[in-house]
Amino acid sequence: MLSFSFPHHMIIAPIFAAATGGLVESLWGTARETGLQFGVNWPLFLSNAISFLIVCVALQHFAYRPVLSVLEERRQRIADSLNNAEKIKEQLADAEAKHAEILDRANVEAQKMITEARAAVDALAAIREQQAIAEAEQIVTRAREATVLEHDRMLADLRREVARLVVDTTGKVTGKVLTAEDQRRLSEEAAREIAA
Repeated sequence: MLSFSFPHHMIIAPIFAAATGGLVESLWGTARETGLQFGVNWPLFLSNAISFLIVCVALQHFAYRPVLSVLEERRQRIADSLNNAEKIKEQLADAEAKHAEILDRANVEAQKMITEARAAVDALAAIREQQAIAEAEQIVTRAREATVLEHDRMLADLRREVARLVVDTTGKVTGKVLTAEDQRRLSEEAAREIAA
């Protein structure tokens, strides 16, 4: 590095002495002597300090801010993924509630059909009584079969939807593209958990 031997103390010292009196001149002289004893090169020291400040500003602008921005973006993505997981849980709970409601309605309808069929049977003559009971039981069987089919269809839809949501959420949370094998495995695990 370049070393300048500019006698800057010859210019600065009189200005300080004129501005503040003899105390500053005395302090300035002591500082200059101490610097000379320890080999301080003030122009070199100041140029290094300015270089250091420039590097600090450059790092702040070009390194720290982008890194902090990336970290904030990642934090936001994780928060969004957690929110999506909560939404999935809520949707699953809603689907289960709707499923239970449909089953209850089907049971109420089946019971209503049974009651109506029994009331009709009581009004019929003894000969038609057996025919009415058989018809009522066929209606109940069909209603139960329809309920079972609806239940199975809804459960299959629920499994597919949960499996799809699990695969999508897992892909977003992990930040990687899932292979077909990964997607199949996650779908099977979600289906097993719903069945349990």
